[in-house]
Amino acid sequence: MNSKHDAIRPEALAETHEVFNQTPALEDYNLFDADKALQQAVASNGGEWGLERIRAHGQRCGSAEVIQWGFQANHYTPEFRTHDRTGQRVDEVTFHDSYHKLMALALEDGLHADPWTDPRPGAHVVRAARSYMQGQVEAGHGCPLTMTFAAVPTLRLTPAVAEQWLPKVLANSYDPRNVHHDQKQAVTLGMGMTEKQGGSDVRANTTRALPVAAAGTGELYELTGHKWFLSAPMCDAFLMLAQAPGGLSCFLVPRWRPDGSKNPLQVQRLKNKMGNLSNASSEVELRGALGWMVGEEGRGVPAIIEMVALTRFDCMVGSSAGQRQAVAQAIHHAHHRSVFGKTLVDQPLMQNVLADLQLELEGSLAMTFRMARALDNPDSEQDQLLLRLGTAAGKYWICKRTPNHAYEAMECLGGNGVMEDFIMARLYREAPVNAIWEGSGNVQALDVLRALQKSPRVLDAWFAELAPTAGQLAELDAGVARIRTLLARPQDLQYRARELVELLSLTMQGSLLLQTAPAAVAEGFVRSRLGKSGYGNYGSLPDGVDCRTIIERGAPMA
Repeated sequence: MNSKHDAIRPEALAETHEVFNQTPALEDYNLFDADKALQQAVASNGGEWGLERIRAHGQRCGSAEVIQWGFQANHYTPEFRTHDRTGQRVDEVTFHDSYHKLMALALEDGLHADPWTDPRPGAHVVRAARSYMQGQVEAGHGCPLTMTFAAVPTLRLTPAVAEQWLPKVLANSYDPRNVHHDQKQAVTLGMGMTEKQGGSDVRANTTRALPVAAAGTGELYELTGHKWFLSAPMCDAFLMLAQAPGGLSCFLVPRWRPDGSKNPLQVQRLKNKMGNLSNASSEVELRGALGWMVGEEGRGVPAIIEMVALTRFDCMVGSSAGQRQAVAQAIHHAHHRSVFGKTLVDQPLMQNVLADLQLELEGSLAMTFRMARALDNPDSEQDQLLLRLGTAAGKYWICKRTPNHAYEAMECLGGNGVMEDFIMARLYREAPVNAIWEGSGNVQALDVLRALQKSPRVLDAWFAELAPTAGQLAELDAGVARIRTLLARPQDLQYRARELVELLSLTMQGSLLLQTAPAAVAEGFVRSRLGKSGYGNYGSLPDGVDCRTIIERGAPMA
């Protein structure tokens, strides 16, 4: 006898509900065409000649294929083995193929080399725009890219070393093989500064360097000691600090000796990090590793600072990229998700949050690309003085603001925001990295004070940059006045260093936006960041801010 349930199709029992009101993946779009703030930053800083190349890279980085590479490179994390099956020391780190594809995408497009091989006006701006877009896909592989890029000025301090290494450093190619650098057409470079006992205090380094024969610039030394942090240990060579007989000096230490044998630069383990998972970071010991002195003996810090200044600039680029990806995801979600009968983007409180997140990005981009323009003008005294404060202040402020920015954007997605299937959890884990690496917040703040003390003219350059917008907004004028008040009490400056650096950054960002951005953006930024209400939690914008216009500037699929 048939029951009444016999008429029910078995497959229908699995259909418990219809899936709707979920946000489609943000993919297959052009990262440049969808980013009005980036377009403005490029145009305002001399990069318009590179639009075709920037746009092409934006299309590639926005493709579903490349976005998937970013997910895979973080899911399948690096693995380390010390020896091969015959017992030979190899110190090899293996990566998922997606990591190598991301590296090849960047290196073949010249993200590590263009400003050095074609140093025309706007070269750093065009390179920064492409790095900023690729950083939105995945952050970890940016570490060896930026170190390779930033090592060039330091290598040039010693022509004999530069002549041997720069042709391969600047080659637009990628060769990940674990073989001697003589067998490669292209190489990547890393950096090793910090040790267990010193951290940022590199003058406390204990690694020793003794000359093999002759001493001095360009000569061969033997290094014995350790490095507590060595990122990207599969790079072909590393700039390192060690104590030579004449003081702390800089050395280029390759992974292989000239005779083809393995240089005893031995990886002890990979770091177990909370984020930056696609990038291998390691601890190493140098057991008589050979290295060539770069720069003058006893002048290791000034030599490697040539590199560090550029890696700090790239921290600004990378954190800005994280902010862009976070706010793009939040705005995209808000356009598709309906709650309480209306899409999120049409609800006033969500508009307040989204516009505030976009304003943060607008300020970050304005300051970052102004510093890129300064890098493009090495003969401009004004720009070089501006860089001396701007890279430290910008690295401090932009990187410091990014973790909370990532969290707030994550919250816009609700429960989906903390799921590993989405990108937000990865962005949140990545966000603190740039604020800590290359000198944490206090290091940057103290560096600003050091610059003010050593060369007071940097402050004149800063105020000259702010001068065109004097008198336009009372809140900005008040911020500049507060800077002068702090500077008038030198006995309190170290205690107030963070406040000073924050005000330097905010006034610069506000002034730049007043000069280049729509009024809704510039006024919204200045009033919310420098007004009486301060810049507390995101979503606390003052009355009268044109949130809709600001959000539309950040909409990634508009």
